[in-house]
Amino acid sequence: MVTEGDTAPTFTATVGTSDHEPFELTDHLGDGPVVLAFFPGAFTPPCTNEMIAFQERIDEFEAAGATLFGISADSPFSLGAFREEHGIEFDLVSDMSGDAIRAYDLEMDISDLGLHGIANRAVFALNDGGEVVYSWVADDPTNEPDYEAVLDAVEST
Repeated sequence: MVTEGDTAPTFTATVGTSDHEPFELTDHLGDGPVVLAFFPGAFTPPCTNEMIAFQERIDEFEAAGATLFGISADSPFSLGAFREEHGIEFDLVSDMSGDAIRAYDLEMDISDLGLHGIANRAVFALNDGGEVVYSWVADDPTNEPDYEAVLDAVEST
C-alpha cells in the first residue's frame, strides 16, 4: 500500500482525450504538487460526483500550483466522453492495462457487476519530488474523499 512519505510509483498510461496522447507521471513531477484521484468507473454516480466535486474546486487546486488527474481503468474513449459530458477541465487518464492501479495497490473486483481489475477510490497528493504527502484509500468505493483535506495537503507542499 502506498502511504505518506513513500516515493510515488511512476507509470505510463493514456490521456482520455480525442488525441489519446500518452501520459507519463514523471513528465508532471517538478512542476508543483500533483493530485492523483483514482476512481472505479466513469458514468457511475459516486465517480461522477467525485470528478464534479474536484472540478468545482479546480481553481483552488490551480491556485495552489497543483495539477489534478483522474485515473480509472476505463478506455480513453469513455473517459473523453465522460469528461466532455460533465465539463471536466482536468485530464482523465486511462489505465486499461492496470499498471498504475496495481502499482498503487488499488486493484479490486466487483464480481456481481462483472467488473475486474478496476481501481478502488483513492487520492494521492505528491510534492515536486514525487513524495506522497497525502494518501486516502476508501474503505468502501462508494465513499468520497475529504476534498478540503486534499486541498490542504497541496497547499502545504
